[in-house]
Amino acid sequence: MCSYSDSTSDLDEELPVFDFLQAGRRRASQSRVEASAAKGDAAAGGTGAADVLMISSDSDDCAPYVPLAQRLEQRRRKAISPSSSSSSSSYAAAGNGEDGERCPPSNLPRPNGPSGSDWLLGLRQARTASRGASPVRRKPAGRGQQKDKEERERQKAERKALAEAAKALRPEECIKRMVVAVDPALLQLEGGGVLLSSVQALGCSCAVEKQSVPRSVSWMRRAAGAQPGGGGGGVPEAHVVMQVTVDDFVTLVQGYVQEEGRVPCGSGPSLTSWVQEHQRRHPGKVLSLAVIDLESYFRSQKSQSQKRFREAVAGEELGGEGKAKRRRKNGGEEARPEVSQVEVEEAVVHLQLHTGVSVRFLLTWKDFSAHIAMTTKAVAEAPFKREREQTGFSFHLESEWAGGQRVDRGGRGLLQAWRRQIQQFNRVSPDMASAILVAYPSPQLLRKAYSHCKSDREKISLLSDLVVRRGEGVTSTARRVGPELSKRLFLLMNSCDPQQTLDSTV
Repeated sequence: MCSYSDSTSDLDEELPVFDFLQAGRRRASQSRVEASAAKGDAAAGGTGAADVLMISSDSDDCAPYVPLAQRLEQRRRKAISPSSSSSSSSYAAAGNGEDGERCPPSNLPRPNGPSGSDWLLGLRQARTASRGASPVRRKPAGRGQQKDKEERERQKAERKALAEAAKALRPEECIKRMVVAVDPALLQLEGGGVLLSSVQALGCSCAVEKQSVPRSVSWMRRAAGAQPGGGGGGVPEAHVVMQVTVDDFVTLVQGYVQEEGRVPCGSGPSLTSWVQEHQRRHPGKVLSLAVIDLESYFRSQKSQSQKRFREAVAGEELGGEGKAKRRRKNGGEEARPEVSQVEVEEAVVHLQLHTGVSVRFLLTWKDFSAHIAMTTKAVAEAPFKREREQTGFSFHLESEWAGGQRVDRGGRGLLQAWRRQIQQFNRVSPDMASAILVAYPSPQLLRKAYSHCKSDREKISLLSDLVVRRGEGVTSTARRVGPELSKRLFLLMNSCDPQQTLDSTV
């Protein structure tokens, strides 16, 4: 047995003392200390038993020397190993130390230095790694985040709808959203097939529906989100083209002539009153008429008049018999009413003045189909053209005659800008502007010429004798600029009154 008192000084010099080992050391060796104290009392005869602590090493005196701290650690490992099946249970059984830290598991290597802080840090990192990284719990989105998400989605949907609406206004896209509604009565006529073919060639849809206006063609515009082949209605357009037969149109013109009192009054309506009745029944519609092959009526009327003239010259005075023959030739029907081309033109002008409805005279059904196709394009592109014209100015910004002229840093383009400035005057042709440019290529030269004049009268008539030439060769003509344009240019270049007009007297 080795006495504790003989090796106390050596142990104090070699081994450091750790605070976190004190609690474990007291619990692990408490029973052994009491047993050693009892044996020391028996061996020493009761003298100094309280001051001497004896610890057994379970080995013979010839065994190699093992430090006390290592022997205590080995005994502690043997005591903990049966209950170390789970790391969590052994760590909980170790209890807490005096400094509030949990006692670390004893199977990790201890540090050799005087301080155990680094070892404790490594112990905690190893324990975290053994447990595995805990999954990050995301907090559920609050009401504010949900509202922000809904607001972003709503703004995205609005931007998409605006982009779709802008795309639908393009000329190449708007025609695809048009639906041409054709009255079935038009398809029963000789040119119905040609009409359907021309409409389908445009790329738009065609619907055969009974129209409120007989023998008419109307238009509808589908919404931006609707499919071309899908069902459902659209937004009806105001334009309506009505086809009027030659017989009906001539009868209406004859009613106009009778209404004017040139012939005895009849019972039929006039062209103007007939159209006004349709406008009253269908308010909000922009009506236009189309008459096909009116020239054949005038040709037949001319041939009949020539025939009657020949019969009168030949001395055939059988008027009643001739009328009967004519009636039998026409199938027992009365002959068409006779109206002249001048009367037709007067009736059309009267119609436009009182109702605003125009009449289109066409030769064949192919021309009528082309007219419907052209009207379809115009109706389809009308919103795009209105949007383009909304510039915020009361004048046209870009056009061939009043557009701007680009001038670079080298001065190229100044002559054309001066020409366009002169052409802004009323009744000024390009030939007149060119004549002024030849004499005075810039506004500064014209101002110098005005400064050399001795009186205002001479300044006003400075440009009046400039020669304006038109054409080339034998057919060329010449005239003067004249005093009116000369006076206007003088006021433009010299007047200091912003309220003075160019047509005012000087």
